[in-house]
Amino acid sequence: MTKLKKRAVCYTAVNCMRKTTALTLGVLLLLSFLFFMSPVGQYVSGVASLLRPSPAPPDESDEALPFTLPQEFAAYMFAENVPDARVMVRDPKGVLLVSETNQGKVVALPNLDADGKADRVVTILEGLRKPHGLLVLCGETGFESIDQDNCSLIVAESHRVAAYRYDADTYSAVFEKVLVQLPDDGGHFTRTLILHPDNKRILVSVGSSCNVCTEKDERRAAILAVDPDKSGFEIFATGLRNTVFMTTHYVTGDIWGTDMGRDNLGDDLPPDEVNIIREGSNYGWPTCYGKNIHDTNFDKNTYIRNPCIEPLETPSYIDIPAHSAPLGIAFIPEEGWPEEWWYDALVAYHGSWNRSTPTGYKIVRFPLDTEGNPEGEPIDFMTGFRDENGQVLGRPVDILIEPGGIMYVSDDKAGRIYRVSRTSVD
Repeated sequence: MTKLKKRAVCYTAVNCMRKTTALTLGVLLLLSFLFFMSPVGQYVSGVASLLRPSPAPPDESDEALPFTLPQEFAAYMFAENVPDARVMVRDPKGVLLVSETNQGKVVALPNLDADGKADRVVTILEGLRKPHGLLVLCGETGFESIDQDNCSLIVAESHRVAAYRYDADTYSAVFEKVLVQLPDDGGHFTRTLILHPDNKRILVSVGSSCNVCTEKDERRAAILAVDPDKSGFEIFATGLRNTVFMTTHYVTGDIWGTDMGRDNLGDDLPPDEVNIIREGSNYGWPTCYGKNIHDTNFDKNTYIRNPCIEPLETPSYIDIPAHSAPLGIAFIPEEGWPEEWWYDALVAYHGSWNRSTPTGYKIVRFPLDTEGNPEGEPIDFMTGFRDENGQVLGRPVDILIEPGGIMYVSDDKAGRIYRVSRTSVD
């Protein structure tokens, strides 16, 4: 029996727009008609059509890539020659920006003819130190915002988070200021950014300096909160060994993050994790993992009771097979996507490097209800990053899901961006 999901009450105006009922849609269409019949509306509509061409499906001549996907979906090449492609974001004119972490670059992939393929690769910044997280923030300037001349590109390098004045017409960025300095010793060099739902603070993930140890720097194995208008930082959450990617749930406003468990406990321990990251919470590393399991291999102290029980530590929300290396995480919206998938999570398994039998190398769908509660076992969504002989052809990193049944996947091994499109609607 097909699972149908009720429409959820959304927590922001943007999300409400994504969850419009038929009645609301009719009202919006009427208001839109009246607005765009006005002189101002016709002007805005005309200019906007030049700035943001509507996405188009891949050309019929395009050959689908040999990935295994649900029946009504196919994958196409959006961009090649993007070595070490990691984080993806949209700029204010809809152009895809990508961090090439090991290349020290941030690039733009314009698709001005809207044919489903990048026209070229444009270098925005280079000579950076392991750039990873990206965030584009634009000020409110009324009708002048149509020029998109008041935007900042925030870049997280291994040693800092910095703001640049970004020009979406020329794909250029000029340094403005450092928002926060970060520790740059030891391992886990990726730093990732997400805008907090309060629209004031930027959250910065900083992994541990080691496989398992007691950190001396409070900024390690933590999520930091940074206010761009103030100096310094606050500790938002702790005990997170390496939360490389984060996203915000459409309905609840909760921040979800993928976290990688420690090594050297065998093939099946500890689990990797998906966590709901709440301010002030401790998620247990290095003493605890998963559902508050005590890591006695590391912590050999004896206790009267388990040191990992709540409320001292927060358990994982979802456990993932050890060494899958979960990275990108995104929630499926309503528009253009199968109704039984609405609000499900897609997670990219980057793949194992230290397991006797490799695992990962795929994108998995986690069935969830509208509030984010699990409703079943995970289901493979996109496979084919390893061939039938076990050779690794690619490793998925980030997932950018958009309305219309479209998503983008970055692959840092193959140096590509894939465009996954819904090809039919039942």
